[in-house]
Amino acid sequence: MSKALQFLRYVVLLGAFAVSFGSCKDDDAPTTSLGTISGTVTGENGQTIPDVTVTISGIKEEDIVLTTDANGKFSVDGVSMKLHAVTFSKTKLLRTSVSVDAGDFDENKRATVDVMMLDASKVITGTITDARNNDAPLEGVTVTVGVAGTATSGSDGKFTIENLIADNYTVTYSKANYVSVTKAVAKADFDVATGIATADIRMGGRDVLRGLTADDLRSADKWYYNEYRGGRNGDSYPHWDWSTNYMGTLDFRGAWEEQNEGTTLQIRNSDAERANPADLDVFDSFVFGSKMITDDNKIMSLRVRTHSASDAAPTVWGVQVIDLSAAEPVAVKIGETKGLNSEAYQDFDFDLSAYVGKEVVIAIGTYRAATGDYWKQFVLRAIRFSTRKLVSWEWLPGADVVPGWKLPLEAVRSTMPQTKKVFTGRTATADQNRDHYIAGYREWRETNHLGANWSLVPVRKDAEPFRGQVYVIKTVSDNTTSTVVPDAHLYAKFSIASGSNLLTLHARTYDGSYTYFKVSAVQNNGTVTHLEPSSFAVNGDDASAEADGLWKFKHEAGDNALVDYAKFEYDLSQFNGEDVTLVLGVYNVVENSGENKLSIRQIEIK
Repeated sequence: MSKALQFLRYVVLLGAFAVSFGSCKDDDAPTTSLGTISGTVTGENGQTIPDVTVTISGIKEEDIVLTTDANGKFSVDGVSMKLHAVTFSKTKLLRTSVSVDAGDFDENKRATVDVMMLDASKVITGTITDARNNDAPLEGVTVTVGVAGTATSGSDGKFTIENLIADNYTVTYSKANYVSVTKAVAKADFDVATGIATADIRMGGRDVLRGLTADDLRSADKWYYNEYRGGRNGDSYPHWDWSTNYMGTLDFRGAWEEQNEGTTLQIRNSDAERANPADLDVFDSFVFGSKMITDDNKIMSLRVRTHSASDAAPTVWGVQVIDLSAAEPVAVKIGETKGLNSEAYQDFDFDLSAYVGKEVVIAIGTYRAATGDYWKQFVLRAIRFSTRKLVSWEWLPGADVVPGWKLPLEAVRSTMPQTKKVFTGRTATADQNRDHYIAGYREWRETNHLGANWSLVPVRKDAEPFRGQVYVIKTVSDNTTSTVVPDAHLYAKFSIASGSNLLTLHARTYDGSYTYFKVSAVQNNGTVTHLEPSSFAVNGDDASAEADGLWKFKHEAGDNALVDYAKFEYDLSQFNGEDVTLVLGVYNVVENSGENKLSIRQIEIK
């Protein structure tokens, strides 16, 4: 059982125990026999844990408190043989509780309670400042991570929440007369050596986008790449298909959903929200991200359509840009606020030349144009950046770094370097059903999934995002072969330096066939280097170098715990000091050999 599930089980158990106590009547109960409760407390690795505080609570009975001995054992006699909560607590371990009732006592009037306590040595700490008072420390802020812990900031603005397990948390900051703020803390944010994650926050700032201050926007998701596709329809397959369109992984706020026609922004329209006034300056729902603007990507093109609009009541939408380097960042409208009433896709372009050389926050959203039942939808099929307006289903334009790759040099140069280093291919919450995938895509945001953090180019073939819960790129099974042009590839840019110049790929194959793949490095000047692994571990050493930098291998082992996968390592030190785009592609080398698949479990740069 995972730590998160055990934690949830603990919370549910406490709730059930409280309900049991609350439902008991005040009538005198008959005399209850007395028995013994004993047990052993162990850790995750099976070690016994001494000095654990054990509290036995009964209905209308005084608590019995004792500690485990040097061998992690405890025992107490004279306990009424009826419902009790037995709670175990110790600093840096997760507080754990189990229930014992009359049926748990054996014929010798003994109940055994053995528990395993999870490591809870993780700490979230931070400092809260007051934007209304020259960023002075803000006292009295309630900081909570739900049932896992709560703290209050002191006069120095600092807070600490201890005894946490390594998990993903949403930290909520609240104080009277201030807008509540939330901040995500991920597993990866806990320092390996200290177990501490820092979650500083500034409260009281003025909203730049609805619900987001300039400080919030400084941690906006980065739009690393120049193309984001949304929706589930397979237009111009495989470039536009549910299995290759990952716009749903971006940060959407307000009302939105993934639809066949695109990733769709809506007007918030609950009964209460219908009373909201019209506002053509502040987005009602929007998507946003941080983007470096260069001469290679200064024109943003949007492919859009609407639902539930009419000539009399169109969908009203627009684009806003926030320059966080400004003394007082504000949302600046780019182009005109637009009213759209079209069930057909249309293409619009926005000139971002004024921001060349800057990383800015771009928001695309819908405005509420009227009070009342204003149910309008704005369908985003594509967000693309280039040197010119893009229309229809075309690929990013420019001169390919290798002819046929669908990867122009302009896209390479303007791709932003990744800030993350470890990427999983595993998805726990989705399957291959087209109607179920959005839950998986949203999970990708929290897990550093390669589908959300590398750009997929389906040159001839779509992907399998959730094949056995692991991400797969694959080839077409036909007689069109090439050792130069991949059928599909993923790419991402990295700043290569000492301590960040070893690429490791954990992968496997399927169906008894060989997979031909290649890892290539593309420098910003367009130079392409096909990389040879510095080491590899494959079942039976069944891997070999082939023509044009390809490697072929066969390895059909590997599970979701990252066990038994083949491993290929690449030394990138020749690129130290450079930003380099890494391309991982699969190639159809043998005619009609089936869909040769590369199942990717993890990629890491260390």
